[in-house]
Amino acid sequence: MEPSLEHVMLVSFPGQGNINPLLRLGKLIASKGLLVTFVTTEQPWGEKMRQANKIQDGVLKPVGLGFLRFEFFNDGLADDDEKRTNFQAFRPHLELVGKREIKNLIKRNEQEEKQPVRCLINNAFVPWVCDVADELLIPSAVLWVQSCACLTAYYYYHHRLVKFPTKTEPEINVEIPSLPLLKHDEIPSFLHPSSPFAAYGEVILDLLKRLENHKPLFVFIDTFQELEKEIIDHMSNLCPQVKFSPLGPLFKMAQTISSDVKGDISAPASDCMEWLDSREPSSVVYISFGTIVHLKQEQFEEIAHGVLCSGLSFLWVVRPPMEGSSVKPYVLPPELEEKGKIVEWCPQERVLAHPAVACFLSHCGWNSTMEALSSGVPMVCFPMWGDQVTDAVYLVDVFKTGVRLGRGAAEEKIVLREVVSEKLLEATVGEKAVELRESARRWKEEAEAAVAYGGSSDRNFQEFVDELVTKSVARKDNGEYS
Repeated sequence: MEPSLEHVMLVSFPGQGNINPLLRLGKLIASKGLLVTFVTTEQPWGEKMRQANKIQDGVLKPVGLGFLRFEFFNDGLADDDEKRTNFQAFRPHLELVGKREIKNLIKRNEQEEKQPVRCLINNAFVPWVCDVADELLIPSAVLWVQSCACLTAYYYYHHRLVKFPTKTEPEINVEIPSLPLLKHDEIPSFLHPSSPFAAYGEVILDLLKRLENHKPLFVFIDTFQELEKEIIDHMSNLCPQVKFSPLGPLFKMAQTISSDVKGDISAPASDCMEWLDSREPSSVVYISFGTIVHLKQEQFEEIAHGVLCSGLSFLWVVRPPMEGSSVKPYVLPPELEEKGKIVEWCPQERVLAHPAVACFLSHCGWNSTMEALSSGVPMVCFPMWGDQVTDAVYLVDVFKTGVRLGRGAAEEKIVLREVVSEKLLEATVGEKAVELRESARRWKEEAEAAVAYGGSSDRNFQEFVDELVTKSVARKDNGEYS
């Protein structure tokens, strides 16, 4: 490999919802003839990614015209350290260790391997990577893996441009230009004073502060121009110094690349695709609440009985508790497995693209939202917290591809089986279901056009690659490196 190959380093927060989109971006960048180094912590993801991608230290993986490799650093914590399950404590520790390790890695690449890093890219939960880029005078970019609507809400909150709920006025509705009116329980919940997860909101607000100070080359957003055009245009006018660049749906962009690098790093064997092949078209409800959401046992049972009452067949991802977690495994009603299929994991992108799937009962995380929209699948919206509650508003009221089952964890309400059954049937049979599926089909077509050659996301990505290479050539011409 030529040592002059342009080198981009991606640094991810150690969480699957952060790693998967950034890895997709890394594959895209490498495919254009660049060297990409993907970095995250050794615990717990290093071992999992080595297994999923058959990683050998020092061996480059060819991706398109370029190469991808992985580097993992030790975060200095024992496997059972309490900081691992306490984000408030883990965050400053990761920043302290991460800054040191990333600087050392960058210097080693430049001095020993003669492969200087030309651009640093991070996701939202490791905003301190921007500080490293500034200190080492390296151009940088950020990948935002929620909607542009949520980014806009955080921006307006950070700059106090409109009123948000407060401890004394917790039920204020929020009016932001280019967004629908958001009720107090529809804003990204980390911004609400009652949220037990305020630390997650704080780290995102830290990112916004850094965007003002160090001005990255691009803020990539896992969305597409046609889906959020008005909001993207509004943010671009509001912050002309920042280039907001929709590159989504990233999972569809990554599908255009031939590579054996897996985007999903949790892949135990499952025969769910063969099972779906045996089902009739539009006959199966796909159910998954992501990697983090854990329902109360009582709510789990109500959803289970609601599915049974609906008479619909189902494929349900029921994950075991995370390692080190204090939550107990779900107790499944014995009759549940007779009516459908329960798995611990499935290839969600492939499942949503399968003709047997009629709708998706989901927590409305943005990854799942984008995958459903881009696959033409209506959603039954059961958000919990964070951006999920805002995504549900868009799915139901703006994108017109969803029906609402719940309002979020802040509601502290058990949704009963009768309501579950009613909403599942609403999304799968009758006039409403036809409307939802038609809206979903249109968004699928828009998503496919965005990632196709010459589409909006394809053009935005090529603009980044061109600018990166142009800046690098300019530095060479100026004698900044040889």
